[in-house]
Amino acid sequence: MFENLSERLERSFKILKGEGRITEINVAETLKDVRRALLDADVNYKVAKTFTDNVKQKALGQNVLTAVKPGQLMVKIVHDELAQLMGGETAELNLPGRIGEPSIILMAGLNGSGKTTFSAKLAKMLKEKQAKKPLLAACDTFRPAAMEQLRVLGEQVDVPVYVEMGATNPVEVALHAINEARQHANDVVIVDTAGRLAIDEELMQQIQDIRDAINPHEILFVVDAMTGQDAVNTAKEFNDRLNYTGVVLTKLDGDTRGGAALSIRSVVDKPIKFVGTGEKMEAMSPFHPARMADRILGMGDIVSLVEKAQEQYDEKEARRLEQRIKKNQFDFNDFYAQIQQIKKMGNIKDLASMIPGVGKALKDIDIDDNAFKSIEAIILSMTPKERQNPALLNTSRRMRIAKGSGTNIQEVNRLIKQFDQTRKMMKMVTSKQLPQMPKMPKF
Repeated sequence: MFENLSERLERSFKILKGEGRITEINVAETLKDVRRALLDADVNYKVAKTFTDNVKQKALGQNVLTAVKPGQLMVKIVHDELAQLMGGETAELNLPGRIGEPSIILMAGLNGSGKTTFSAKLAKMLKEKQAKKPLLAACDTFRPAAMEQLRVLGEQVDVPVYVEMGATNPVEVALHAINEARQHANDVVIVDTAGRLAIDEELMQQIQDIRDAINPHEILFVVDAMTGQDAVNTAKEFNDRLNYTGVVLTKLDGDTRGGAALSIRSVVDKPIKFVGTGEKMEAMSPFHPARMADRILGMGDIVSLVEKAQEQYDEKEARRLEQRIKKNQFDFNDFYAQIQQIKKMGNIKDLASMIPGVGKALKDIDIDDNAFKSIEAIILSMTPKERQNPALLNTSRRMRIAKGSGTNIQEVNRLIKQFDQTRKMMKMVTSKQLPQMPKMPKF
């Protein structure tokens, strides 16, 4: 996401490189290129024009300090303006806690926007990170398959789903789900509603009826970011009828130019609250405008990367692992467990792009999200004794493992060599015995 926009903006800022000061002429030239970059990213024309006008006004009003180059100052102004364009502050969910009464979240959106999948992701997040006890309500009475999909997703995230197969009135189903939540002490009800392939009066009236009946605390409009300006237009029409409280942008991991994320706040004046970045149930996060501005300008997003790592960090497990490393007991079981922790953090390329400078370097490199599959296959083809004691892995055992994992002997040898090197390095780090730098050879 935003790769092309980042590249175009970087080229725009080069116009000011080498300039001694900011002038009306070089600012106009730079912002002309910035406006083109925004339009190419499918940003609304009026939004792009207002954005560049604001940047121009702020840039010309700045006194350039001797320690700050004009190009750097322009990047700072554009960064702050981008963050403001996308909402400025991070918007939280409004979930008032009342004893015996659940908080209600109503999901709205077109078919194919990822609404049902996101409902399950949100339930998982609320359960694991906020210690909530959510209930998913399947209120798409037009499509039995949608009810079944939500039921399956609910099982995946271990969250109960209220389903009335054969029901025809979604308002009644939603009300019954809320009563069910009261009886079972569920403190949040997430109501998944029907979507359509296009906006129509029947859809709008139905979801308005549900809203009026259940009086939700949050109405989240779920929109596919890959639809660009269509997403913004749809968001406006839904907002005119529902007056929703927040936006969810899904499929930000796809080939999207980012125009929806940059335009939607200005057009509907509602905050983007969450983004979805993949099919996995962990692939969603709160939307942080300033962090997104960092990523658009190629600055990475270290804060989000650290937060993702902390979510998977288990202090007790870390201490156990440290002791095993010190005693040289780190084995393939531990190695496999570490791979699973990394996978839980999300898409590998997306994680790498959060490191400043790395996103640009990886732009044309395809990182397969299944990159660990062959490693996992090799480890799982070992016997329990072999995983615990890698010293047993002689040539005949390695050949058997290669056949069992669908790899070749070279891949098995490479993994074992990498494992040995990793184990040695980890032992040095934990015992603080870092290797000395080798002496330079004499010529």
